[in-house]
This record gives sequence, C-alpha cells and structure tokens, in this order.
Amino acid sequence: MTSEIGMEDYAGFLPLARREAVMPPASEWWPWRKHRIHLLRLRDASAPVRLLVVHGAGAHASALWPVASLLAGRGFDLAAVDLPLYGRTVTTSRGTVTYQDWVDLLVDLIAAEDDGRPLILLGASIGGLLTVEAGASSHRVAAVVATCLLDPRKRSARSAMTRFHSLALVFMPLLKLVRGPIARIPIKVSWIADLRNMGRDPGLGRLCAKDSRGGGAWVPLGFLASYMQHPHSNARMAHSPVHLIHPELDEWTPVTLSEDTLETLHGPTSVQLLRGCGHFPLEEPGLADLLGGIEKVAADAVPGVEAMPS
Repeated sequence: MTSEIGMEDYAGFLPLARREAVMPPASEWWPWRKHRIHLLRLRDASAPVRLLVVHGAGAHASALWPVASLLAGRGFDLAAVDLPLYGRTVTTSRGTVTYQDWVDLLVDLIAAEDDGRPLILLGASIGGLLTVEAGASSHRVAAVVATCLLDPRKRSARSAMTRFHSLALVFMPLLKLVRGPIARIPIKVSWIADLRNMGRDPGLGRLCAKDSRGGGAWVPLGFLASYMQHPHSNARMAHSPVHLIHPELDEWTPVTLSEDTLETLHGPTSVQLLRGCGHFPLEEPGLADLLGGIEKVAADAVPGVEAMPS
C-alpha cells in the first residue's frame, strides 16, 4: 500500500535552513453546501492581518503549508483552504463540481470569517486569478498576492498549461459540448496539467503527480471545461490591489502570460520576480522575496505595521 503524501514530503523541497521553521497547523472543517471544507490554520488573535492561502490545480493546502507557515510569528493569522475535489475536503457529489463552485466557496468563506481585520488572499498557480475573482466579488479583501495570473480563455495560456501545448488548442472548441453524463467523466489532473514543470527539481513534479489529493486527483471533465471557459469578468473589475509575485524561472507558465492578464485589471497592480524560483516557489533567494513581498503588502494594508527581515 502506498503511504499517504503529507506536508512533510513537500517541506523536504525547502532549503534545509527553512525546514526547521515550518510550523504544524491545526485542521478544521467548515460545512458549505454539500461539502465539508477542510482548512489548515495557525491562529493569532493579536495579528493585525489575516492571510488566506488558495492552491491551484496541482496542489492543496498541505502542499502549500510549508511555505505559508514561514510567515508564523510575523503578524499574520494564517489559514489555507482545500477547494472541493482537492485535499481533505469531503464532497458528496464530485461529478457536479464546477469552477464557479470554487469562486462561490471563497466568497462565502471570506464573508463568514470576516472579523474586521484586513484580509490578504495568496493565490498560487491558477489560484491566482481565482483569488482576484473572489476578492472582487466579496468586497472584503484588502489585497491579493498571486504567483500566477493565467487566463484560461487565452490561446497562449491554454497552450502553456497543458501537457499537449499547442495541440490542445485543436480540442478546445469541444469543451462547449461537455454537459450531462459526459461532464461527470473523471479525468486525472496529471494527464492534462504539465506537472513536469511544477518546480526546478523534477522530483517535485513527480511528487505532485502521484499525490492523490493534489496533482494526482481525479476531477470531472465538467470541472475542467468550466474552468477553461470561465470569463473571469468580475476579476477585470477588481478595485483591490493585485500584486503579481511571479517565479523568475517558471518554465510552466512564463511571467509574460501573467503580465498580460495583469494589464487588463482596473485596480492598482504591481509586479515582482522571485529570483531563482520555479513555478512552485521553494528556492532561495526567491523564497525570501516571496515572504518579504507578502509582508510589504500587509504593511501597506495596515498603517503602522512594518515588514520584518526575511
């Protein structure tokens, strides 16, 4: 029997000096519609800022937690969510989940947990534009930090995100036909997503691909079709600041694709490159850039709070 992949497996790709600083989280479940949403937390009632971490298509909350937890003790109340179909979230009808459910979940979660403190959303991979969309719909978000802003409706983005690259474009018109029983057909994420380029270390891509709660998960074809066709029209109207903090050496989704999306947003924006990092930013000095960048966003959101050295 294959042992379950846990956050310690992902923490093993951090620089050695960082691994000792990873803080274990508490697990909680939140009932939402027909789901039991799993959340990881490191609560700090005295923290002036809350941070909600949102994964993409090849990961989940536990995969991102080793990086997120490095912000413990730096003025953040931390949480990471497992979106339906991923992680430990329990879903009674997996075949009916759509990308709009992800947006609605985040909007409702943001509203349910609003305690008056500024909230920053950290979106990784396709979670980047997702958090912009949810933040624009909720009106309760101080800022969004995204490692990627891939727009699935653009041909260049569709070519980059799949294993089949430009050949995938031939099949895109067929997505409009995905409905009814066809929409429930399960597809393995690693068959579609180019997880080989998840990080600079090839082992990270292999880990994600065999992780049944992440890149190795089975998702309904209807979910993939709904994501690829989602217009993200609300994201275009976002007024909260959006900070693109993109890995410099991302061989999966080049920064130019995200910058193209950033230019279509109406609110304040900024761009920072994470030096020496691949798509999943785990390497130094870019990891320090990421932590410092998030702290700077928090400092801007809360007057009087200063970023700490990374």
